[in-house]
Amino acid sequence: MDFFESQETAKRNTTKLVVLFVLAVLSLIIVTNFLVMVVFGFIGNEMADTAAGNSLLFDWQTFVFIGAAVSAIVLTGSLYKLSALSGGGARIAEMMNGRLLLAGNRDLAEQRVLNVVEEMALASGTPVPPVYVMEESGINAFAAGYSPSDAVIGVTRGTIDTLSRDQLQGVIAHEFSHILHGDMRINIRLIGILYGIMVLGIIGFHLLRGGSYSRRSKDSAGIVFLGIGLMVVGYVGTFFGNLIKAAVSRQREFLADASAVQYTRNPGGIAGALMQIANHAERSYLNNPNSAEISHALFEEATLSPLRGLYATHPPLEKRISAILPGWDGSFDLIRRKESQPEPAMSAENERSRQERMAAILTGATGVLLTENIIRQVGNPGIEQLEYAGAIQQQIPQEFLDAAHEASGARSVIYYLVLNSTDPVRRQQIALLQENADPGVYQELLGLLTINTNERSLKPEHRLPLVEIAIASLRQLSNNQYRLFKNNFNELIKLDKKINLLEWALQKNVFHHLDAVFSNKRPKLGSKELKSCQNSVALLLSILAQSNQQQGITTEEAFELGAMKLDFELRFIAAQSIEYTSLNDALDELAQLKPLQKPALLKACAACITADRQVDAIEAELMRAIAATLDCPMPPILT
Repeated sequence: MDFFESQETAKRNTTKLVVLFVLAVLSLIIVTNFLVMVVFGFIGNEMADTAAGNSLLFDWQTFVFIGAAVSAIVLTGSLYKLSALSGGGARIAEMMNGRLLLAGNRDLAEQRVLNVVEEMALASGTPVPPVYVMEESGINAFAAGYSPSDAVIGVTRGTIDTLSRDQLQGVIAHEFSHILHGDMRINIRLIGILYGIMVLGIIGFHLLRGGSYSRRSKDSAGIVFLGIGLMVVGYVGTFFGNLIKAAVSRQREFLADASAVQYTRNPGGIAGALMQIANHAERSYLNNPNSAEISHALFEEATLSPLRGLYATHPPLEKRISAILPGWDGSFDLIRRKESQPEPAMSAENERSRQERMAAILTGATGVLLTENIIRQVGNPGIEQLEYAGAIQQQIPQEFLDAAHEASGARSVIYYLVLNSTDPVRRQQIALLQENADPGVYQELLGLLTINTNERSLKPEHRLPLVEIAIASLRQLSNNQYRLFKNNFNELIKLDKKINLLEWALQKNVFHHLDAVFSNKRPKLGSKELKSCQNSVALLLSILAQSNQQQGITTEEAFELGAMKLDFELRFIAAQSIEYTSLNDALDELAQLKPLQKPALLKACAACITADRQVDAIEAELMRAIAATLDCPMPPILT
């Protein structure tokens, strides 16, 4: 699926949800009014002379009062639930009793899950999402959050212990499709909407219990009937809500399966996982009572329902497998062969071939790629990016990787990346951290500073992967620790009285993602047109054209190549005239673009950095930092 079209679809689906929610509330108002009139009319008239022919009279004042009450109850219930989930994906994981998996775990199966998730995140150009394990025997998983910034991955114990690495990679790729294409945000909003509708049923249940214990029989009868009626209203609303949820979810599951195949180029992986579910004693079923609320966000159905054919949130397993493997004969030989024939050890020749391919991929990361291909890869990583992610993981010095995987070390890694190369400023920065950094962070930084041999030093292409790994660890900080970390970072880059582009790119990348977690800043799908942001576009293309020494062309020519991708005139701005506050304001404005306006902007940016047919590390970092701020995750730029 095209990333930008999927964002536009998500925007339309959000509007549809609002409309359906309003219609559902109006229906509930009408039904509840009718219910109240019947129940209390009956109670009021039951002792009267039936010959009088009394009939219920419509009362607008009562209708408006009940309508306001129902609206307030439903809206309050939805807002309460959405507020409870404002922490993003982590709140969903906690609701499902998930346990956070930490790097360095001695459980090899759990460590394998972490490795697969990290590899997929590096290939996608997103921060590495934390992984939670649910102690459930069924094979299932979910991705939850409002955006890639606060996303988490949840997997069951059955998934970890049953699936092979290829099958696990297929499941994780499926969940990453939901992360990249905006499905998670719709999933959370659906939870809130359905909970608000269910609140009437919950109130009815409590009224029924209270009325049954009431001593006044006349009032008791009315309360009991009203309680029963509200329960019926609530469950009818939930029934239709589930129909909406199923209609939205089923097609997205097919699309996520197709994306998983596209990402991994291995249809046998996800198809094998689905076959494992079909053969597994517990299938994909979960015991957690909250699983019904997030059923539409799971990899496969959480319960067996007699109405499965009517409002199942997932297509039948057989249809999903057939869509992945056209011509599938219905047998499960694929997984039986895998189980009975262990993979042979890699020969020395194959290992050399793999190493040569990895080296070629790493070299290609600094080469040139056609502008159109760069944009097509946004939100759509492929096997080349997966192989690159695996190769870069092996190339980064282990000390830095280990540090990035835990909270203290992650802070020291980010501080390390902004230390000045000139000695006087560097000493001031280290002294500042010695005085202000949290205990242990300064010592971690000193350890990283001793790693200065050529074989173990950081290369430019290591910076972004390290940042993406570190962000997951930094999400575990307390609010006070985060404020101190952010303040220290800003003080470090101010010490030399100037901010360079590398520092700016790092600042935008790290805090764009972390602010979404710690400040609950939710990304909004914008409504601006590109033509209305001409000054911001000119400023952005000018800084990209001047970010690195161009080979064989002038910076003005690089700027013009980018501007030619747009259908309006732009004026080149010299670097000395650009202030970082203006640059930040420009990006903030461009982040409000409509989803389908963003490709043109990114094409113009890509044309600037590829103008001299070479993409250096600083250009790639700037490009990907800009894309991240626009909520367009960009995979590594490979030839």
